Amino acid sequence: MMKPSELDQIDRQLLDLLQEDARQSLERLAAEVSLSATAVQRRIKRMRESGIILRDVVEVHPGAVGLPMTFVITVELEHERADQVDNFRRKVANEPLVQQCYYVTGDSDFVLIVLAQNMDDFEAMTRRLFYDDANIRRFRTAVVMGKPLRSLAVPANYVPEAASVAAPEFVNGS
Repeated sequence: MMKPSELDQIDRQLLDLLQEDARQSLERLAAEVSLSATAVQRRIKRMRESGIILRDVVEVHPGAVGLPMTFVITVELEHERADQVDNFRRKVANEPLVQQCYYVTGDSDFVLIVLAQNMDDFEAMTRRLFYDDANIRRFRTAVVMGKPLRSLAVPANYVPEAASVAAPEFVNGS
């Protein structure tokens, strides 16, 4: 398993380039980082095998598939026992309209990013996830207006301002 400290500047540059467009040819990537295509291929393979690159995905415009509405939902559980948190996580993972789910600290227990076709579609989803669950204390919804910034890109070349900040150990799948 690779540690963050084992990523050199070229690895980080490749990660940024791949996050912009994972379909770039090895030759184009090689030209960008001044290496051979074979060397780039080896680096990418190593980062996939070590779990740094989790998967290659296609980003789909939600409106193009009939899901133009985006919602941000905060959820408070009645009881925050491990089994109940796990049950909620499983239920959310099985809901196709949920794009992202975060277990968080603060006033809420979870933050969800959800898509829907329209308000009726959204209301049906809230019934499935929240109203039929006795462990949901409350949920609050914000409707996203305008074009949101949508990205799961990780800034691979980010350097904290305080050079003394140590990077945490990398755990596969985190």
